[in-house]
Amino acid sequence: MMTLGTANMCSHLQKKLFDEDGEYHHLWIAMQDDEELTAVVRSRQLHIYRNGKKVLVLAGKSAPKIIREDPICELFVKLTKEYVSPDTKT
Repeated sequence: MMTLGTANMCSHLQKKLFDEDGEYHHLWIAMQDDEELTAVVRSRQLHIYRNGKKVLVLAGKSAPKIIREDPICELFVKLTKEYVSPDTKT
């Protein structure tokens, strides 16, 4: 089970991620079952890594950023429509 410190996380992102009707809640549930994924809160955003390589950045108000192809990103694209292309590096 993944746990996160939410003290430095944007309140909008907290709602999207942890509320059952939140836009990113389905990703949070999927992340719980994937032992290769880790997540860190940086600059009020959630940075998601697979095996140490960044794959996705979620923010509260700004558009999410897909960094590289990954099953969690495919799930994200399938369930949401707004994202930034992998050409945008963070």
